[in-house]
Amino acid sequence: MDLLIKDKVFIITGGGAGIGGGISIALAQEGAIPVIFGRSDLKSEFSNKIYALQPKTLFIKVDLSNNDIGIENAIKEVVKKFGRIDGLVNCAGANDSIPLEGTPNAFRQSLENNLIHYFTLAHFCIDELKKTQGTILNVSSKTALTGQGGTSAYTAAKGAQLSLTREWAASYLNDGIRVNCLIPAEVWTPLYERWINTFENKDEKLTTITRNIPLGKRMTSIEEMANTAIFLLSPRSSHTTGQWVFPDGGYTHLDRALTS
Repeated sequence: MDLLIKDKVFIITGGGAGIGGGISIALAQEGAIPVIFGRSDLKSEFSNKIYALQPKTLFIKVDLSNNDIGIENAIKEVVKKFGRIDGLVNCAGANDSIPLEGTPNAFRQSLENNLIHYFTLAHFCIDELKKTQGTILNVSSKTALTGQGGTSAYTAAKGAQLSLTREWAASYLNDGIRVNCLIPAEVWTPLYERWINTFENKDEKLTTITRNIPLGKRMTSIEEMANTAIFLLSPRSSHTTGQWVFPDGGYTHLDRALTS
């Protein structure tokens, strides 16, 4: 199926690795132009792959935390180069495990790292998105709905992203802008793999996790997340807005004790 996104321009924060990297690659495979915002240089293997798929790919090095001017300038650079923005993927962030016992300052900084730049990016992109009747895709987390324990700040940020998705969808209906949210659960990313490797009994830990994933008893792949994401970004999902989408093998909403 042609997703009708060839030569359309999409900004992806955290688009050089993990789920964001998967979305960037999938966009490039469809002929779209990924614009990757990240604070670290692209790894050579990833860089070689995405530029081979789409030579027009643009990487802009920018720290998204406490950096309104830097974000605004990065967006101006995109418009200057391509003349348009068709979509924004808010994906950058990390579970920093700030609990209720943490300090208020640590909580605030976590919101900067995981939430505030979602608003800032959308704020500076919205005028361009109005021109193209573009789309916003926020990437949240199942922890916003299930909780996790010991990570108050991260779950607060992720819950707010769900609310902003509905709010922005309602706010920009008359502009033709669609806003949806992708909600990962247990996704096999390099970051997840590093976390698993911290356990002495890592194989047993992984087995315990996957046996609670209803569909297939396996982790969700980055490619599965990305395929759902680019459909939501494309005109093929033209009447879908304000939705929270769970490509998670039923982890969040099916009873995880369906089978023994």
